[in-house]
Amino acid sequence: MCWAGRMMLGTFSILLVLFHTAAAACEFGPFPYRATGIVCRMTKPAALLLNQETAQVIQAAFRNAKFPNITGERSMRLLGRVAYGLSNIQVNDLSIERSEVELKEDNAIHISIKNVSALFKGTLTYGYAGAWFLQLFHSVDFEIESSIDLQLDINLMCQKQQVAPDASDCYLTFHKLTLHLQGDKQPGWLKQLFTDFISFTLKLVLKREVCKEINAVAQTLTNFILDLAANFVRDKDIIVDISLASDPVIKANYIESHHKGIVLYKNTSSVLSDSVFSPSLLTESRMLYFWLSEHSLSSLAAAAFLDGRLVLNLRGQKLQELFEMEDTEAQQKAVQRIFQGTSYNDSVAKVWSLTQPQISLQPEGTVVRSLVAMEISMLLAGEEPLVSLYMEKEVTVTVQATYAEKKLILQPVDSSIEIKVFKCTADPSGEDPSIQSFLQNMILVAGIPEVTSSIGSALTSLMNSKRLDLFDIINPEIITRKGYVIVQLDFGFPSHVLLNFLEKSL
Repeated sequence: MCWAGRMMLGTFSILLVLFHTAAAACEFGPFPYRATGIVCRMTKPAALLLNQETAQVIQAAFRNAKFPNITGERSMRLLGRVAYGLSNIQVNDLSIERSEVELKEDNAIHISIKNVSALFKGTLTYGYAGAWFLQLFHSVDFEIESSIDLQLDINLMCQKQQVAPDASDCYLTFHKLTLHLQGDKQPGWLKQLFTDFISFTLKLVLKREVCKEINAVAQTLTNFILDLAANFVRDKDIIVDISLASDPVIKANYIESHHKGIVLYKNTSSVLSDSVFSPSLLTESRMLYFWLSEHSLSSLAAAAFLDGRLVLNLRGQKLQELFEMEDTEAQQKAVQRIFQGTSYNDSVAKVWSLTQPQISLQPEGTVVRSLVAMEISMLLAGEEPLVSLYMEKEVTVTVQATYAEKKLILQPVDSSIEIKVFKCTADPSGEDPSIQSFLQNMILVAGIPEVTSSIGSALTSLMNSKRLDLFDIINPEIITRKGYVIVQLDFGFPSHVLLNFLEKSL
């Protein structure tokens, strides 16, 4: 389950927000790892991939920068004072040659953007000022060709246990800044005059406004992804607290952040104080890692139980598949006795958990233990439902999880059942060997796989409703160890997510 998923937009926003990383500005205890329920690690290859999207963010920053009018004047021999004003400044034809990203161990992400070519357009108004008054009487359109290098150091700060990016450390270096008046029809001396006048001022204005807009875009994208992340880990009354549990770790090859991973259900939660997390548990061979504690997964299972979600109803074809896994004479007789001749469409099987499932993460998989009830009812027209079978059983099942073709697949690899309560109209004494053998076999061979498959489908639908299916997840691996699970994967970035957001929000 990719808690901070999604998230995702522009190098500095993706790196900041996908992990909710923050600098050492929040107070954490002397042993912060002990409270860590979820860890995210992004490696350098992922940062390089995401850096390809930086151009979209920079272009948005240039396009949305609000350039003020620029005015000035200067005394000239013979001409007196020459005054000018530049207005309606807009950016056209923006292109970026290349962008580079570097992870620094001082909690900063350094982005170097080379040769940003931009064409600025607007209106130049100029004239000559007398000693007692100013008279402007000429206006011409202008274009400014520019070539700029942009250096950004994105510092990571923590505010209220959440990320707060600071992109104010921003520098523009101008390699070219050439003014063209309307079709170059104006006298050469006039063009040179205003180029000299406005060049320095224009550079200051461009730097101030572009850097201010980049910082604003970073904040906007951060807030957007924080909202997405908060929505991703919330479903009705079940919420996962992904606030920071400790300071981030930024190395030359990866960024890593640590989160509480506490599950909140109707204002109740359990505190994690004995996490087994250690940075050495994660490697650097894949692009993205998620480390989940046994405590977080157990708490999710407990919340799902309390919220009444661990219930499965089967009827019709699904019910038929469950009870007709083998077409033998003994089976047919057992099914006829249990259903008393009632069709599958007029019957329903209900399976639900009577106790909170106990989750144990082991190298062989996720071990789930729970007391489960099963009830088969006949839905007779005009009559109350008739219960033909009720049983309670202690179920232990080991499940291995995989993710493929945008689906979570839960596969039981080992299971056992122990019947605690048994009531059946076809076997009042509970001692009929044919009925008992059939039900034991049906539960192990078909029942448990059907339940785990249904849970996997429900979780897939839930994750896709949070837009996880928008992302290209490549060769994901879900690895269980004693007390924790690691999800590791490579990914492709969906550029349309960024483009759609920028078009709507900026």
